Amino acid sequence: MADTRRVTEPGRKKWVVPQRSPPDENKPSVRPPEKEAERSLAVPFRGHITGGMSPGKKVVMIGVVDSRPDRFYFALTCGRGTGGEPPVDVALELCVRFKDRQILRQACESGSWGETERAVPFFPFIRGLPFKIEIHCEHSRFRAFVDGQKLFDFQHRLTSLRDIDTLWIKGSVAITKLA
Repeated sequence: MADTRRVTEPGRKKWVVPQRSPPDENKPSVRPPEKEAERSLAVPFRGHITGGMSPGKKVVMIGVVDSRPDRFYFALTCGRGTGGEPPVDVALELCVRFKDRQILRQACESGSWGETERAVPFFPFIRGLPFKIEIHCEHSRFRAFVDGQKLFDFQHRLTSLRDIDTLWIKGSVAITKLA
């Protein structure tokens, strides 16, 4: 989400995300707020996580990297934000950068971005190919897997897990399935 951030006040950034209507509470765990299935997984994507996160819960995204990728973002936030403003609390922002083959992770607490984590054992994303990301919520951390291989652990910086109720995805990726 860094490629479209604009500083709006010290420490605040603006995300360009389409506005959508409130979600229907009778849909699956991670769901787009609109009813049209084909448009629902369009990127940029913003969907509701029913009941928020909790230990034992996971978010799964199956997608395909664009043929000429730059970067893509995957974020778990507390709320949808207002207008073009991001929520003040971002539990995990994952930025996959293809040019330098990096996977950056960070969190934002009360509008203040913390330290960025960069270390990963491998870079699993290949242009034009499908992948599966699983973000498992545990008591003290998020644990990420790509195509079944552990990629990283990210210690919780926000402790109110149930407040983490929104999934954002944007960038050089097509989403084929969310769960």
